[in-house]
Amino acid sequence: MSTTTPIPSTKPSLLQNWISLTGIILATCAFFAVLCLIVIDSMAGFGNPYMGILTYVVAPAFLVAGLLLVSIGALWERQRRRRLAPGEIPAHPRIDFNLPKHRRVFIVVSVVTFVFLMLTAFGSYQTYHFTESVQFCGQVCHTIMKPEFTAHQHGAHARVTCAECHIGAGAGWFVKSKLSGSYQVYAALADKYPTPIPTPIQNLRPAQDTCEQCHWPQKFYGEAVRDNVHYMADESNTVWNIKLLMKIGGANPKHGEAGGIHWHVSPDHTIDYIATDEKRQTIPWVRVNNADGTTTIFEAEEGKLSAETIANTTPRRMDCIDCHNRPAHNYVSPSKSVDLALSAGRLDPTIPNLKKLAVEALTGDYKSTAEALQSIATKVPPAAVAEVQKIFQENFFPEMKATWRQYPNNIGHTIFPGCYRCHDGKHKSTTGKVISHDCNSCHSIIAQGSGTEGRKISAAGLEFIHPVDIGDMWKEQNCAECHTGGLAGQ
Repeated sequence: MSTTTPIPSTKPSLLQNWISLTGIILATCAFFAVLCLIVIDSMAGFGNPYMGILTYVVAPAFLVAGLLLVSIGALWERQRRRRLAPGEIPAHPRIDFNLPKHRRVFIVVSVVTFVFLMLTAFGSYQTYHFTESVQFCGQVCHTIMKPEFTAHQHGAHARVTCAECHIGAGAGWFVKSKLSGSYQVYAALADKYPTPIPTPIQNLRPAQDTCEQCHWPQKFYGEAVRDNVHYMADESNTVWNIKLLMKIGGANPKHGEAGGIHWHVSPDHTIDYIATDEKRQTIPWVRVNNADGTTTIFEAEEGKLSAETIANTTPRRMDCIDCHNRPAHNYVSPSKSVDLALSAGRLDPTIPNLKKLAVEALTGDYKSTAEALQSIATKVPPAAVAEVQKIFQENFFPEMKATWRQYPNNIGHTIFPGCYRCHDGKHKSTTGKVISHDCNSCHSIIAQGSGTEGRKISAAGLEFIHPVDIGDMWKEQNCAECHTGGLAGQ
């Protein structure tokens, strides 16, 4: 009687190997982790960037890795069996729907694949939105992006997402941004990012595709009143108010002739310029292109560019962001931030010398935020410590070397050249035409001064009076030559 062991009618599954089993365990754990994290994330009442990374990046990556291990293990096991029994296993798998087992396997695989694809589609959609969120942009790389994120949270565009301005609509710029972001991820992981982060962004999408989706230039017209409340650095924190009538103007002929500040974006002409520094603060060459095809070139008296330099340089086409260059990430200077706190009642103006003491504390050369907060606690009156520390944390970031000094704000001309980059009265054409330096081109002073004098309105406009008697010096040099944002000229 034969003692040969009977051969089983079915062969063991190709998944019965340590690689595939490891993949099954990993994929199963990751699958349930993804489901649990999605539920937790959807039920949470706040946006957490680390939860988002775990839910839509890390856990799905482990799931995919597990499925790859399952496939690799099956292929490896099949090749191993072919080597052990040549000829018994065909080169390619056979599928025969006449066999019940094949039909069952096909149905199970089809259902699992369908469910996986549906979950993948949902997960991809959620991942897309997560990577476009403010939390992802501002908080994942918390050290690098903390200054920009903090300034955004306290700015006028706090409810506008980063992607709406930096990317905008359309697949083309989405792909460009992700390719650019790939290097940024590498720079963050390899600690190769500069401090502070340099601006302006060289490959930023044109403002016509982003800003003007909400701020429509053709609807700009008329004038607007702006109050500038300033506190002197004296013992009584004297208030000096300047009320300006801003000549917004417009670019829509239905509302009148193009003029005022927004003349610069009128469709009747375009403006090109060449800057000689990375921050675009020195502009020696300007070209105005008129609708009739004529052009007018204005060149600065000092630092005039050579014909060769002009020929080899591509001028930049002026748009909204050349003036509104800090629309969502503005670091307020010490003097201005203290003025705002005093006028809003967050700081008590009856505390003697508070303006001077607070600005001095904020302008210190600090190596870390902790050092700054400790120093502020010893330099300002106790009643003002908490607010001054809050001002510092919202506008100054020693770890990233980010303060108002490194990020010029081109709106106005008080502590940075701003408008005077071109409107300095020194840019002339060959015919002698000069880019206007007249203050009244953009605004009129309708009230200024302290006490009752500062509340008198003059519709005809007033000549500027400097709060401190400096004679006619203010007529002979630009504001930013004295005013630095600190106490030196304030």
